[in-house]
Amino acid sequence: MAELGLLFHGFAVVLTPFNTMLMLLGIVLGVLIGVLPGLGGANGVAILLPLTFSMPPTSAIILLSCIYWGALFGGAITSVLFNIPGEPWSVATTFDGYPMAQQGRAGEALTAAFTSSFVGAFFAVLMITFLAPLVAKFALEFGPPEFFAVYLLTFCSFVGMGKGSPMKILASMMLGFMLAAVGMDTVTGQLRLTFGFTDLMRGFDFLIVVIGLFGIGEILLSMEEGLSFSGKAARIDPTVVWQTWKKLPAYWVTSLRSTLIGIWMGITPGGATPASFMSYGMAKRMSPRGAAFGKGEIEGVIAPETAAHAAGTSALLPMLALGIPGSPTAAVLLGGLLIWGLQPGPLLFVEKPDFVWGLIASMYLGNVAGLIVVLTSVPLFAAILRVPFAIIAPVIIAVCAIGAYTVHNAILDVWFMVGFGVIGYLFKKLDYPLAPLVLAVVLGDRAEDSFRQSMLLSQGSLGILWSNWLVGSITTLALLLLVWPLLAGGVRRLKSLAGGSSAAARGG
Repeated sequence: MAELGLLFHGFAVVLTPFNTMLMLLGIVLGVLIGVLPGLGGANGVAILLPLTFSMPPTSAIILLSCIYWGALFGGAITSVLFNIPGEPWSVATTFDGYPMAQQGRAGEALTAAFTSSFVGAFFAVLMITFLAPLVAKFALEFGPPEFFAVYLLTFCSFVGMGKGSPMKILASMMLGFMLAAVGMDTVTGQLRLTFGFTDLMRGFDFLIVVIGLFGIGEILLSMEEGLSFSGKAARIDPTVVWQTWKKLPAYWVTSLRSTLIGIWMGITPGGATPASFMSYGMAKRMSPRGAAFGKGEIEGVIAPETAAHAAGTSALLPMLALGIPGSPTAAVLLGGLLIWGLQPGPLLFVEKPDFVWGLIASMYLGNVAGLIVVLTSVPLFAAILRVPFAIIAPVIIAVCAIGAYTVHNAILDVWFMVGFGVIGYLFKKLDYPLAPLVLAVVLGDRAEDSFRQSMLLSQGSLGILWSNWLVGSITTLALLLLVWPLLAGGVRRLKSLAGGSSAAARGG
């Protein structure tokens, strides 16, 4: 009851005319930031952070957090319409969202993405409201071994739950690990795989890799097939939102499972990107329509969007309660708190209740406002597909090039983007999966750092990965998933042998 009273006080703080205006402004700015590939929520918040220094801290955090919610929503738009993830966690949304748009179901895909995003974020905010002390205590148990175990589970889930060839999945992932290793070793400071080029010291930025693999790769495929001079059918019935909402309750199990994965990954903090990949893999494995994933299955949009937003929202909890940012955007917001003279931690809830509960209330209202803004503009976004591809392709290439250039303000990144576009094109032609490669590029260096820190703690003993029930259970589950294709293949062969021998016995 005490939490409810403080929450209502937070709503009173947010629902002042000035704060409400900032909330709506933040949502619109965030959607625009999410749509632009290469900018991202963390960069958008960082760019606009100086504008908030003259504001009261509560108003400033409302504006910046709503930019964050808007970016979470906006990342799905280009993923669905153009197969270009606006945000890292939107990569998994492209797997089924883009095929749905190609089939003339762009409105349905966007509605499902936005609604799932809202559901994941809403339950994460509920968790923050009522379970903050318990969750903060749990997060303190995570050290390098636990982090590595979570990353290992994410990698192995792709091998164990993938429907394609396990060897192709592993080959794709190994290439991703190799790309992630390029640059400066964060532990020893030595250069790796730079071949004397100083420009490779910083490695390959994830956004450049993604923009190339998905955006440019898709353009190259379309050019091979011949540019169409007639746009895709994108006529959106005004009732498409209601029709999609009628379908969504049937996937409540997927939504619940994805929400739990997202909240767990956000708190630990694993992050929204591995949460979306892991949730997509689980949904593909457990769904009766798993074979249809990747061809325009609405469940393949619901799972990653729900998990990503649950993770992105719950990542703010360890920042507030412990001063430990659970995501890049949370790290930027943490810097803002320190600049405003606020010290994150358990005492923040006691010393600055207006600030903390105003932020939590803005999470509820910001997500509702964000959902309304993006849903009312679904016909507008989907109508973009009516533009002939021959006209819009150069625009996409220009946007991709600008996005790649702005990451480090370097023209070399644009050439890297083109190179990864060729790789993406070849992978699609040879039927190699892109998702494991992207996942390894994103998490490869983090997993390596966690593993090496674990080995330093244990003086080289792998036993540290089973040193307690938490890390031991995660590591064991990961290894089971890794060998699952071998186990499943062995069981199938035994069944076929048993069936053959019984048939021979009957024949005899």
